[in-house]
Amino acid sequence: MQLHYQSYGEGHPLIILHGFLGSLENWSTQSKIFGEFFKVFAVDQRNHGSSPHSEAFNYHVMAEDLREFMQQQSLSSAHLLGHSMGGKTAMQFAVTYPDKVDRLIVVDIAPKAYPPQYQEILDALRSLDLKTFRTRKEIDEVLAQKIPDFPMRQFLLKNLARDESGGFRWRMHLDAIYRNYEEMGKGLGTGRRFEKPTLFIKGGNSNYIQEGDGALIREIFPQSKIVPVPGAGHWVQIEAPQEFSKIVLDFLES
Repeated sequence: MQLHYQSYGEGHPLIILHGFLGSLENWSTQSKIFGEFFKVFAVDQRNHGSSPHSEAFNYHVMAEDLREFMQQQSLSSAHLLGHSMGGKTAMQFAVTYPDKVDRLIVVDIAPKAYPPQYQEILDALRSLDLKTFRTRKEIDEVLAQKIPDFPMRQFLLKNLARDESGGFRWRMHLDAIYRNYEEMGKGLGTGRRFEKPTLFIKGGNSNYIQEGDGALIREIFPQSKIVPVPGAGHWVQIEAPQEFSKIVLDFLES
């Protein structure tokens, strides 16, 4: 699979993987900052952004996508940074291909299983008949009845694109994501370890990484540390951008 990507800067490669229902566009600001120090590859994962669609959607195939991507870019190894779903992909890749990862950064996700958290959002998106809308504003107004959180709607509506007839379509493969949604909540499983420096960045106000997760994290990633960002939620890189970039750069350059 040929993943869509954007690159920034020069130097040692740093690959960035976005979260569930996101795209590389969510990382444009941070990618430019990191591009002053590294050769950054911001990647759209399968079924997201402008990358190809597939009925297969789980962390094993997404890790293989990343292996193929590195092969296509002639990268023998790279630093790897992933947020949420992208963090799970990054962890899966690191334990499968440890020689290909120099340093690993996981943003606000643990290697454990999570209960479904996006079911209502997926149901709301699938209930929209995009052919009946003329403007994004109309879509937003209908979506607001089921998703009152305005920033979340703005995030989701970034997935809209125009089709050849001028109507709207989803850039993401919504049906495949919906059918395989349970795969996204699955844990990494134990048995394999990644023994290189690893950083977990936790939003101070987020409950995705909890105090009791430390033992599992250390079991799989023995050279890991967890750094909380006070006042930030799940979207650490957006809610505390300066602190986030400093934590990442300090870790990668130490």
